[in-house]
Formats: sequence, C-alpha cells, structure tokens
Amino acid sequence: MKRVLLIYNPNAGNGIIKNHLDSIFSAFKNAGILAVPFRLGDAYDIEKIMTDPHIEEYSKIIAAGGDGTVNLVVSEMIRRNIDKPLAIFPTGTANDLAAHLGIPSDINSMIEGALSGEYMKVDVGKAGSKYFINVLAIGMLVDVSQKTDPGIKNTFGIGAYYLRTLAEVPFAHPHKIRITSKEKTLDEEVTAVLVMNGRGAGGFKEVAPLSEIGDGLLDVVVIRKLFLPTMLPALLSVLTGNHTKNKRFEYFRTAQLRIESAGGETIFSDVDGEKGDQLPLDIEILPERLTLCKYIEKEHYGRLSNFYG
Repeated sequence: MKRVLLIYNPNAGNGIIKNHLDSIFSAFKNAGILAVPFRLGDAYDIEKIMTDPHIEEYSKIIAAGGDGTVNLVVSEMIRRNIDKPLAIFPTGTANDLAAHLGIPSDINSMIEGALSGEYMKVDVGKAGSKYFINVLAIGMLVDVSQKTDPGIKNTFGIGAYYLRTLAEVPFAHPHKIRITSKEKTLDEEVTAVLVMNGRGAGGFKEVAPLSEIGDGLLDVVVIRKLFLPTMLPALLSVLTGNHTKNKRFEYFRTAQLRIESAGGETIFSDVDGEKGDQLPLDIEILPERLTLCKYIEKEHYGRLSNFYG
C-alpha cells in the first residue's frame, strides 16, 4: 500500500486539525493509501522525521498547520534534499500562503487536492541560512508576528494580527538599513521591509499585489520611516492594497538582494512567522524549487496558469 506522511501541528488554529484526523485517514484508506501521522511537539521533531531512514518510502508529504508549520517542513525538505510533492492543509490562523494559492479551507477539499495527483512548481526564498516560502520581514511587522499571543490568535483568529499591529504602532521605531540589488539601491530609515514570495502577510492579503509564487522574482515592499500620525493611514493603505503608489512606500521586484544594518544596530529577520537570521542578509529566489499539490480553485487558473505544468 502506498503511504503519505502527514506532519501536523496540533496547536495551530485552535487545534482544529485534531478533529479531522479520522476523516483524513479514512479518505486516504479508501483511495488505497496509508496516511501516517507525525505530531509536531517542538522544533526538533521535524529533524527527527526528516532524517528517518523510512522517509523515502512516502510518495508525498502533507503539512497541516499555519505558515510557520509549512516553513518548518519546507525548510527541512530543502536542507535534506527531499524532493517529494508537498500538500498543504492550511489549519493555522492567517494561512497567508494558502490564501495566495487559493487552497480551500474545508477539510474535504484539502483531501481532494492532496489525492488529485496534479502538481505545480513554486519558488522558495533563501535568506542567510533560512528558507521562506511566503515572506521575510524586518522591522515592526516582525514584532507583530512574534509577539502575537497564541491564545489570542485562537480566540480572535486573523483579527489577532490586526490587534497586535495597533498595539505596536505607538512603540514602532525606525531602523537605518541599506538595500542593494540590481534594480534598486536604498539607504534610509524604514519602519519595515517585507521581501515577498507570496502575496499577503500577517493577515494583510495584498502586501505584494504583483507577486506570483512561480515567477522567479521576489517582491520587495519597503515602508519608509513613519511618524505616529501617518502610521495608521499607511497601514490601512496596505490593508486595502493601495500602498504601491504611496510615497511612504517603495515597491520593486528582484531575484537577489542584500539587506544590511546601516546604523550599527542589531536587527533580526522573521521568516514565515519564525525567527530568522541577523542582518546582513543575502537574499535570493530559488526558482521552481518545490513541488506542491495543486488545489487551485477555478477562478485562480487564469491568473496563475502561466506556471502550471
């Protein structure tokens, strides 16, 4: 019997995946496939399963959780050179990557996509020693991501990120950074920088409205130094996707860039909601590095068909 590996985060999205495990096992069994569960408890668990000598016996891997869980799985797959199709079950809070890809939120559709046998190639970002499939962030939005209490996320869902953003506004301070790329060089104080492979981050769905996850490019969104009276309107423009022509923002696309701290300050990054490496960082896109199960709903085909197999 064919086997797939189901790696799930029992705490993501208020633990909703635990209520569907039996349905998942039954659906795969009816398809003649054994779904083998692996419960994530801490960050080291992913290394244990990815170094298991039986890992090659699985025909595909399923990552069930939020963007952080997907990042853990994808990063280990790349580090270990595990080239298998990945299915994403978005059972976290924001599920920004899943929203960009049009992955459905109901469990039956997730299972159907994982069983479909249709795949697509997507890019992965690399920043220092870390990988990201959706976003690398620097500045205020790092605090939003890493300081949002899991209990509040489970209670308020995506609204927890908006509440945390509002809470961070009075305390946000600019960072002096230098960005160097073939397309653009910047040396100034910024509130935040987002290097996007996907389209949305932290519940803001149109952070990089031009982004496509298979185009071989990263979309860089720089939020220039903001003063308190201008901060909330600027963030609201991100929420509505109207920020790309705002003078308080810089938006460009590139395949490779370097970000440095230009003021002697220690600055850490965030990759897909998890702590990343310290600046300076050399960041690049790895084109078509990952194979994903295709879940795209019909209305998404026109926009994304240019890089489907």
